[in-house]
Amino acid sequence: MTVSATRKDLMIVNMGPHHPSMHGVLRLIITLDGEDVIDCEPILGYLHRGMEKIAENRTIIQYLPYVTRWDYLATMFTEAITVNGPEQLGNIQVPKRACYIRVIMLELSRIASHLLWLGPFMEDIGAQTPFFYIFRERELIYDLFEAATGMRMMHNYFRIGGVAADLPHGWIDECLDFCDYFLTGVAEYQKLITRNPIFLERVEGVGVVGGEEAINWGLSGPMLRASGIQWDLRKVDHYECYDEFDWEVQWQKQGDSLARYLVRIGEMTESIKIIQQALEGIPGGPYENLEARRFDKAGDSDWNDFDYRFISKKTSPTFELSKQELYVRVEAPKGELGIFLIGDHSAFPWRWKIRTPGFINLQILPQLVKKMKLADIMTILGSIDIIMGEVDR
Repeated sequence: MTVSATRKDLMIVNMGPHHPSMHGVLRLIITLDGEDVIDCEPILGYLHRGMEKIAENRTIIQYLPYVTRWDYLATMFTEAITVNGPEQLGNIQVPKRACYIRVIMLELSRIASHLLWLGPFMEDIGAQTPFFYIFRERELIYDLFEAATGMRMMHNYFRIGGVAADLPHGWIDECLDFCDYFLTGVAEYQKLITRNPIFLERVEGVGVVGGEEAINWGLSGPMLRASGIQWDLRKVDHYECYDEFDWEVQWQKQGDSLARYLVRIGEMTESIKIIQQALEGIPGGPYENLEARRFDKAGDSDWNDFDYRFISKKTSPTFELSKQELYVRVEAPKGELGIFLIGDHSAFPWRWKIRTPGFINLQILPQLVKKMKLADIMTILGSIDIIMGEVDR
């Protein structure tokens, strides 16, 4: 940490790890000259749980219930990336119906994540009311998740080659009703927040990141798109079946905290458009690839025995991961969530490296808060949208 040697009246302050505005157990060692921030050093690791090592000592299906603890607000994305890797390694095709169900679940999860970003972010900068509002819609999303998966937060729903269970009777109608209701909710948020003079005073021109700077730092998600870069992995990588829907990438030019807010608000509206199209066009057919059960099974392994196979909603054969390496990624609400996977002709991955967006996006925080006021730290940190579960892993 660099502290000016000439100044004698600088103050060093700890923010966190037990601070509600740190969004988890993040500690910032801040050097202040009065109210001005001279330096900031983030201290990570308070929530490190060895998730990569655990993955390397479990089969994919055993590890699947655990991955939702990375980013516990966007749980469907952690499940999606966990099954996408083995699917690509084994060249396993996902049925069209399962593909549509996955897209619906992912976009609902994106909305839920952005809602629980919006409420605390507004509370960080002094607005209490939106924090209560966002829980109305979020609870409705969790009701839909509970009806489809059996659980509200930690779903264990995605499977290699499809999903664990088909949508229950009446679920599609309920989800369409939610979509109509939610659009009125977003309009209410915009009416309450977007042109509020106190809100604009706190976020306009605060934490500005230029487009080239964002690329150089490796930022992704709304952090990147708010800086004028139209980069969305749903358009770039063409995964699942996003190409079949009509939607636009949300982006802004300003690169400040307001731009990041506008991008996320726009993304929620676009997610609703995707969900509505998927619900109206969802095809019939199987919700899982039954053939996948015959692909590359580790036949003589103890992990294929009865006790290990019947651990969840359905029989779960153990896949032998072929000897090759692969990087697979999805566009999570916070940015690019990726996994570097190395197979070794074993039921366990030889290497399982998680690339979480929060960890990469948090790197730029010390640069953004320097020469700003102490109160701006809350605005900038909140606009980055971190979850310490995925940062520390």
